[in-house]
Amino acid sequence: MLKKFVAPAVVALGLAVAASGAAEAQTRVTLKSAKAGSSYYVMMVQLGELMKKESGGKIQPTVEESQGSVQNVKEAGRRPGNFLFTTPPNLLADARTGKKPFEGETGYDKIRTLFVMPFVTVHLVVQKDSGVTDVMQLAGKKFIAGGKGTFCERRTARIFELLGLDGKVDVIDVELDAASNAMRNDKVAGFATCSSHPTPQLVELATTTPLVVLSFTDAQRKAILAADPLSGPLSIAPGTYKDQSQAVETVGVPVGAFTTTAMDDETAYFITRNFWQKRDQLAKENPWWAGVSPEMVNQLGTQLHPGALKYYKEAGIKVDDSLM
Repeated sequence: MLKKFVAPAVVALGLAVAASGAAEAQTRVTLKSAKAGSSYYVMMVQLGELMKKESGGKIQPTVEESQGSVQNVKEAGRRPGNFLFTTPPNLLADARTGKKPFEGETGYDKIRTLFVMPFVTVHLVVQKDSGVTDVMQLAGKKFIAGGKGTFCERRTARIFELLGLDGKVDVIDVELDAASNAMRNDKVAGFATCSSHPTPQLVELATTTPLVVLSFTDAQRKAILAADPLSGPLSIAPGTYKDQSQAVETVGVPVGAFTTTAMDDETAYFITRNFWQKRDQLAKENPWWAGVSPEMVNQLGTQLHPGALKYYKEAGIKVDDSLM
């Protein structure tokens, strides 16, 4: 199937054979999502491997580590070439309207949607012996509210504000990769991480450090969701992390894989089509992929790349007019 697709699209993909009969040129794609060790970084590695394999090596992916979605969006506004990145859609809306932290910046109107990623799952994690069993008990505790300058930090701050914890939690402003050691060494009671579950950081940490992922009560979750219509309720199943005997009731935020108008139509089509056609195969390796379906693209709120739109039309996926 790949051979049938590539042959008529050789010129558009930049995979033309040189007149001298030299080897085919390659299409380079940069993928950027999150910090190394996070679930979204693992996803980018998987997507890069998929692109390379399905294109027979004609697409050459480069996976870059990122500080988070804010950095991804800012880079998308100015980076040339084939750039694929992830972010919650509300950050794109903020960027286009010049809200903090995108004040006075331009270039965000060229961002386009490719497909849906597994949702961000908000994890509020504490040491098991900290005595904290409810989010409200974080008052007076030292807590790392997500990676410095990230979407997760902003999201956690908003949750604290909605629950009346603003200014009551002793928030420690450090990078997320320092959070696990800080908790192990009793420097903080816990930390927030926002990544699709199971997140590798917590899987690893739970093997050496007894921890608890806090649940929201029904009233707490209702207050959070009422303030953010893009969010939704999520449950982390028992056994997801070591010694987790009960479901964790938390919230999630949609995430998309986006690019810019600098990506040509055939590359966008190829990437989008192969992602959806191989999604079940990806889910066998990591279950987080099973939670997304093509219809969910309508939740992303940003115009589709023409190449991606071509795939959705061919697949019979109903797409909202606002995305066309």
